Amino acid sequence: MNIAIIGTGYVGLVSGACFSDFGHRVVCVDKDSAKIEALQRGVMPIYEPGLDRLVARNVEGGRLSFTTNLAEAVDGADAIFIAVGTPSRRGDGHADLSYVHSAAREIAESLTGPAVIVTKSTVPVGTGDEVERILREAAPDVKTWVVSNPEFLREGAAIEDFKHPDRIVVGAEQEPAVEVMREVYRPLYLNKAPLLFTSRRTAELIKYAANAFLATKITFINEIADLCEAVGADVQDVSRGIGLDGRIGSKFLHAGPGYGGSCFPKDTLALLKTAEDHQAPLRIVEAVVQVNETRKRAMGRKVIRALGDEARGKTVALLGLTFKPNTDDMRDAPSLRIVQALEDAGVTVRGYDPEGTEQARPLMPNVELHTDPYAAARGADAVVLVTEWDVLRALDLKRLAASMATPVLVDLRNVYPPEDVKAAGLAWHGVGKPAQPAAVPVEPATRALETSAS
Repeated sequence: MNIAIIGTGYVGLVSGACFSDFGHRVVCVDKDSAKIEALQRGVMPIYEPGLDRLVARNVEGGRLSFTTNLAEAVDGADAIFIAVGTPSRRGDGHADLSYVHSAAREIAESLTGPAVIVTKSTVPVGTGDEVERILREAAPDVKTWVVSNPEFLREGAAIEDFKHPDRIVVGAEQEPAVEVMREVYRPLYLNKAPLLFTSRRTAELIKYAANAFLATKITFINEIADLCEAVGADVQDVSRGIGLDGRIGSKFLHAGPGYGGSCFPKDTLALLKTAEDHQAPLRIVEAVVQVNETRKRAMGRKVIRALGDEARGKTVALLGLTFKPNTDDMRDAPSLRIVQALEDAGVTVRGYDPEGTEQARPLMPNVELHTDPYAAARGADAVVLVTEWDVLRALDLKRLAASMATPVLVDLRNVYPPEDVKAAGLAWHGVGKPAQPAAVPVEPATRALETSAS
């Protein structure tokens, strides 16, 4: 099939690359000429494992191309996917649909024949109706069908999620659109991926409901973690104990510094706005949003407490800055709020991230960014593990302790067993567990240097 994808952001680029790998002919469109030129040279605008190789393979095979010419891309397309951004609108939290509406108008102006227009962007309930109205007004003589096909891609595992999805949700009102979408996803037939056809409005709501529910699970276990610390319980055992219940499941029950990224924060806010507009309040989701926001600052206070009586003038190294591993996405990352809390307390902050350094730099102008975790930790009064990158899961803890001014590890992801941290000479502070002092004293790096110098 011939597919056009409007927008080469995270969703559009991954979708285009995967569709072309299925054998479809795909043209990806973007107004950003610099981004298109970079993609044509094989330079990816985002970090996603394996994406560069996937794009290169399909460009070389003649199935994938990039252009700034929307009219050229939609000419003869069987399906046209709108995959533009829908950020939170400033002031009220509603999804900003201006890019979606603009794309619909440009598509209408460029159509020369029948086409299925597919909204891939995450949009509030009723957006498909508005897209349909725009197309009907701008191109009354061209037959179009509007479909909702929300994405369920995890950053860092997007290609696997696209090719081996839990489900494919398609909101379509007319049979011709259903048939086209069946053909688009026919290559996944052998994978037995569930293809769920619903009404368009239902499909739009499924996406928001799914993200709100996952955000709720994260926030729930984070509050249970606080209770565990208060009563002396272990949140990891609690998570396992409830997660083994098939009705609950173990995923998204890992206590940490709160959720961030491009989806959960803006989607929960947009869902709340939709609920407000339709007089159907979602009190649970309201609480989730509020608790998650306060939690990020609370993690900063946890670090300050670990520093002892006086935090001002001390140095802290944050390891992992992006909102999750295997992405360079800094949007609403917990590290941003933690840095703010530490700097407000007079703490000097250093940072390290395997992929997010360039994205973090303008957001953390006062943070000294390093290309090596041990360099960031050298002479620090505490090291804070914020994002559980693989490269940060097997640090040499003894080396870390020996290089620090004060051997303190604040493990906000509970990556390291407390007994291992203690044995290495570090005091351990985790999430949802009692703090543990170092088992053996390690001479602070600054004192060791002074001794050797004398």
